[in-house]
Amino acid sequence: MSEPVPTTCMRCAVGCGHVHHRVDRGYGLASVRGDPAHPVNRGLACQRGIRETAEPDGEWLTRPLVRKDGELVPTSWDTALGIAAAALGTHLESPDRVAVLGSGQQTNEAAYLLGKLARGAIGTRNYDANTTLCMASAVTAYYDAFGSDGPPPTYADIDEADVHLIWGANPVAAHPVLFRWIRQQSEDSRLIVVDPVESETADHADLHVRPEPGTDLALARAVLARLVETDGIDRGFVGRHTEGFDALRSTLPDAHEATAAAGVSLETVDALAEAFSERTLVYWGMGVNQNTQGTATAGALIDLCLATGNMGEGTGPFSLTGQANSMGTRVCSSKGTWPGHREFEDPGHRRTVAGAWNVPEERLPADAGPGPVGIAEAMAAGDVEACYAVATNPVVGLPDASTARTAFEETFLVVQDAFHTETTALADVVLPAATWGESAGTAMNMERTVSRVRPATDTPSGVRSDLDVIGAIGRQLAPEAFDRPPLEPADVFDEFRALTAGTPADCSGISYERLETDLAVRWPAPDETSASGYRYRTRDGWSFETPSGCARFSTGVHHEVAEPIDEEFPLTLTTARRPDAYNTGVRTRTGETGPPTARIHPSTVAEYGMRIPEEDADRRTTVRSRRGSLTVRVESDERIPEGMVWLPIHHPAVNDLTLPETDPRSDEPNYKQCAVRLAAPSESIGRTVTARSD
Repeated sequence: MSEPVPTTCMRCAVGCGHVHHRVDRGYGLASVRGDPAHPVNRGLACQRGIRETAEPDGEWLTRPLVRKDGELVPTSWDTALGIAAAALGTHLESPDRVAVLGSGQQTNEAAYLLGKLARGAIGTRNYDANTTLCMASAVTAYYDAFGSDGPPPTYADIDEADVHLIWGANPVAAHPVLFRWIRQQSEDSRLIVVDPVESETADHADLHVRPEPGTDLALARAVLARLVETDGIDRGFVGRHTEGFDALRSTLPDAHEATAAAGVSLETVDALAEAFSERTLVYWGMGVNQNTQGTATAGALIDLCLATGNMGEGTGPFSLTGQANSMGTRVCSSKGTWPGHREFEDPGHRRTVAGAWNVPEERLPADAGPGPVGIAEAMAAGDVEACYAVATNPVVGLPDASTARTAFEETFLVVQDAFHTETTALADVVLPAATWGESAGTAMNMERTVSRVRPATDTPSGVRSDLDVIGAIGRQLAPEAFDRPPLEPADVFDEFRALTAGTPADCSGISYERLETDLAVRWPAPDETSASGYRYRTRDGWSFETPSGCARFSTGVHHEVAEPIDEEFPLTLTTARRPDAYNTGVRTRTGETGPPTARIHPSTVAEYGMRIPEEDADRRTTVRSRRGSLTVRVESDERIPEGMVWLPIHHPAVNDLTLPETDPRSDEPNYKQCAVRLAAPSESIGRTVTARSD
């Protein structure tokens, strides 16, 4: 067998170390296993991460393609890159006519270089690194509270917690290894799950709280109101280390009214409040973030930690990151901040970045721009004429996807990916890229730890790395900024980490040489021997990245959901993960061709789905929203609340139904709630989407 190659799994954001062995002959991996030497997971690995790394499903891209007479046809790399660069370069005098979309599936180096191309070579404000779709609300809440992004706790705090409060997340499906750590500690702690659905995680809970969909903020405020009423506030911590508590207290709702709005009992609220008298670690995920009240709800969970002094070892607010390198794209990619979380509009930071990139300062966009929904709207309005998408599938991943799809169809589209997707099918130029098992670089997991990504097998003929492709386009658009062919990952990382020196996300003390020996290092790491532990904790107490050095309370107030149910659309749709599926890749990555399965409570099926005979083995109906309709298989499931339709995020047609409204602070879409009805399969609005074979 070949020599083992240590690397990092990029299936989810836990950041497990893997060991890969390549096949003795030909291309591919012979075996994949957890790395017992890696300090993050110490040999643990989920079977999904192993399987998808060793034998990834999907139709691989192996040659560049260009559209000719309406069809995608093979071409040479020089031709494809020339067409792509020309299309993007046409708009350099009006850079906002170009959109660039990245992904949390890229390495840090690729994310950094794509941001440099978007912001420095092109100068567009219409750039997003995909984390806005999953993490922007958590990020905004962290900035509001602490003046900086990134969770204060680390994985080490899991072993120290007395209570694990998991709110709007299902780590059994999304982060299996992390949940195993929680379960291993369960004999010495309690698990509380807040989720309208009886999820796989809720199966293990000591207490499962099921609020009405879209009422998480009301529930969190009810808990804080009861803590105030019962003197459960840590007044010492609040007085010494926070500001704004009196303003928050003046906005708190009546606890009984907020409890009623959330659809739970006062006894349940009191049980949640009582948990904060112990060391409580609060985790939250997409059920909180992907909502028009996502920032306010994440802020309310942080408020609960601050108000009760649940900051420090075994406690605190811990957002569970979505994509594998979402944290890395936030730190590296120049989406919402410059590298290292440098403030986007700060003149000094702008000068530093422009100087490091050797581009005119005035070329840098004036603001961070809209999120992906806003970019798609700009496309639809004709304000964006060309788009470069890397490792992302926006034509099915955006809400109200049929509208987004039309916008992408009318835009000159360059797509860089390892697999054929619904987005590559619309592209004018397709650039085949290496996947993570063939790539070199680094990644950051959800607890701020950086580790190496190494290829164990050669890149197939006709396929190039993200760095190679982005660098080639960059050299044609801005040779002064991209002047070193070929680009080596270590050189790109050194350029990035130098830009982070002295910032809140200081990675300047992390080098490839250090990662050879330490394997994984958590930032901030300002020198070659330092590494961060629990964030903001100092020898003298606490120091937050705010002007006063104190953490700040928020004042969000619950309001009605973005699209209430009514007589015409009486049911609530929610979307969530399946444990066995990969992001939007059910069709492109696994070859599934049938309609998705909608999980619906039996009483809801009986009341609204009378057209579905129980004896029919392939029970089907149509789920219809104001934006589209979708033929589904129906699974009667008592784990789903009455009045709800549960659909997997992974099917390419599900987002034809979802709502394009976004959180006003973070731009994150409202995937988790919209109004739908069940209808006969013949009924449709706009177009009915069934299984697609294209």
